[in-house]
Amino acid sequence: MSINLSKGQKVDLTKGNPSLKNIMAGLGWDVNAFDSGADFDLDAAAFMLGSNGKCPTEKEFIFYGNLSHASESVKHMGDNLTGEGEGDDEQIEIDLSKVPSNIERIAITVTIYDAEKRRQNFGQVSNAYIRLVDEATGTEIIRYDLGEDFSIETAVVVGELYKNNGEWKFNAIGSGFQGGLAALCGHYGIEVA
Repeated sequence: MSINLSKGQKVDLTKGNPSLKNIMAGLGWDVNAFDSGADFDLDAAAFMLGSNGKCPTEKEFIFYGNLSHASESVKHMGDNLTGEGEGDDEQIEIDLSKVPSNIERIAITVTIYDAEKRRQNFGQVSNAYIRLVDEATGTEIIRYDLGEDFSIETAVVVGELYKNNGEWKFNAIGSGFQGGLAALCGHYGIEVA
């Protein structure tokens, strides 16, 4: 049975389920009924972080321009340009058994592509969620609905998988940023051209 999380809540993933290895993080959203003149292109990404909270190199930034980490521990399943349709809009697969030992956290984020130019922000997005699914069983383990807490933000850190005493946990963060993907990259120590 899926656990519905609220902001700031943390939950064990592997402690009560030691066989959990392959997780699919599904992200979904709807766009509110008004028209901003352009499609909303929301992009999921994963930042693989070391003990200092930064990506060791830009190769640990997994997004539509770098779909897979060399370790094959984190794979982005491809870019959805409009968010049309039911269910997950974008998915990231995580193999906990392959995560390199220098990676302690995996931050899952969503940004709005070209938000400034298109005058879009998360205040215009509704029903945004992340869900974690045990791929071995197809069971949804966790669901976190982001709620309507955002107005002018163009990037959101949805949540983090993190290692604590050898066990993996999930933290529902729901923290908004202005400045889109560039701001997130800066936050996680990646130079943006």
